[in-house]
Amino acid sequence: MQELHDAPLAPLTTFRLGGPATRLVTATTDAEVVTAVREADADGTPLLIVGGGSNLVIGDKGFEGTALRIATRGCELAGTRLELAAGEIWTDAVARTVEAGLAGVECLAGIPGSAGATPIQNVGAYGQEVSTTITEVIAYDRRAGGTVTLTNEECAFSYRHSRFKADPERYVVLRVRFALEDADGLSAPLKYAETARALGVEPGDRVPLAEARETVLKLRAGKGMVLDPEDHDTWSAGSFFTNPILTDADFAAFHARVKERLGDGVEPPAYPAGAGHTKTSAAWLIDKAGFTKGYGSGPARISTKHTLALTNRGAATTEDLLALAREVVAGVREAFGVTLVNEPVMVGAGL
Repeated sequence: MQELHDAPLAPLTTFRLGGPATRLVTATTDAEVVTAVREADADGTPLLIVGGGSNLVIGDKGFEGTALRIATRGCELAGTRLELAAGEIWTDAVARTVEAGLAGVECLAGIPGSAGATPIQNVGAYGQEVSTTITEVIAYDRRAGGTVTLTNEECAFSYRHSRFKADPERYVVLRVRFALEDADGLSAPLKYAETARALGVEPGDRVPLAEARETVLKLRAGKGMVLDPEDHDTWSAGSFFTNPILTDADFAAFHARVKERLGDGVEPPAYPAGAGHTKTSAAWLIDKAGFTKGYGSGPARISTKHTLALTNRGAATTEDLLALAREVVAGVREAFGVTLVNEPVMVGAGL
């Protein structure tokens, strides 16, 4: 294992923000991951798990403890079964499944980060979520002191949530297993209207896998959601806020606020989200509250391509970013009575 002290963490995040870690350990095998976790737990040392850094906001003071960077590799395809080491680059893994003619994660192309992070957040985009294809997650259980295999049901997946996110100090993901579909080179049925429109088909249709992947990559790039070191719109964590899921009563109150503020002819986005609940759009809320693309005058601003992304324009601090996020949260709450929730994990920082 590689070990560094007083190590910068900002270069390990897509925001390129945050102070140093007291100690940074890079593990390249599952055994090294387990060893590093056990050592930290035995010593009572605070532990921060770092994968691709695409969903991480680190405070300016950094992290007092051991940051464990998981750099394990391994991608095994057997028929329609896929197993990925936690450190595998997710975008590369998606490309391999498409090349192999397997459907199920093609619309998750271009999402930055590592494979091990996907079950934690139940990563999803353009009508797909990893929870629909994950069969098992192999993890180190810090409470039990051993490696466990959790079934899909045991992972307790929900919208951008899981058992791992609910109990972040307990599990360290080592490997993720998926069951994909051989549909003769075609994608899974398209669920997202924007993707279907871009492909010139109807929702529910299938298209060639490569076309689905390339279309999603183009859509994401147009919103600054594909990493590009030269494009500050991509110096972000992608969507900074989750789409609010409201009870029927809360949605009715929200709907009334929309009419009061924007007029009778304006209808907010509304999607079924289970019995008694409706999901609306965080991006719509942010825009209608007055925070348009490019909003801000400091080094942290809203993306010029997408209102849901907060970005580092190159010289920001984490506190600059948090100040902008707090302004957006307060503005949306005042305008519509809805409180936005951050999607990235906060370390030494908070709204």
